[in-house]
Amino acid sequence: MTSTDNSTKPRSEGGRRIQGLDAEQRRARRRDQILSAAFELIAADGYVNTAIEQICQTAFVGNKAFYELFDSKEACYLALLQQLSDRSQQAVAAALMESSGERDEVISVVIATFAHSLVDDPRVAKVTFGEASGISAKVEKQRRTNRRWAAQFLETLWREYGFVPEGGIDIDLHALAVSTIGGLFDTVADWLHHTDAGTSGEIDTLIRDLMSFADIVHLGLAAAGARSTK
Repeated sequence: MTSTDNSTKPRSEGGRRIQGLDAEQRRARRRDQILSAAFELIAADGYVNTAIEQICQTAFVGNKAFYELFDSKEACYLALLQQLSDRSQQAVAAALMESSGERDEVISVVIATFAHSLVDDPRVAKVTFGEASGISAKVEKQRRTNRRWAAQFLETLWREYGFVPEGGIDIDLHALAVSTIGGLFDTVADWLHHTDAGTSGEIDTLIRDLMSFADIVHLGLAAAGARSTK
């Protein structure tokens, strides 16, 4: 008679499966539910007025599940900011890959995609712009990190698509990129504050304003480049 040794039975890598998901997949699903709930509540009521208990109730998870993933509401918000930033970055990168490579089209595509990623759903800009400032030093650091990534992306575009002469330019290009990104972001924030966002016509107006701002910066780059080559 053969005995069965349960200890030698193979176990799935993620342990017991529930509803077809292993432990890691269930954890990822809970995280997505919590971030989605935090997004909805913070967009509607603001960061200060949103409690962890509300997030958990909206996400249909317990407080214990929340604290298994996030140390605090601040940590949850930081993760949400990063998630929204990653989506915007991926959208811009994908649009750039699909463009023809002509300089004028590249700038137009990047700016239009950037605008749409923020304002097609106005809650995105509200959560990132309207709430991020002044919450904490950690949140401000994350906000600045995201802006510096965008500035580096812009600086790379300038160099790759001929906005900067081969011999270089007598200005701090990264500092100019940081200032330009700040101006673009503030243009979006101001537009959201004063406009009934959401219609394609209104978004086209925002894109036009962003393009006008970028054109002025590029004219300045051209003038600085001409001055540097004299």
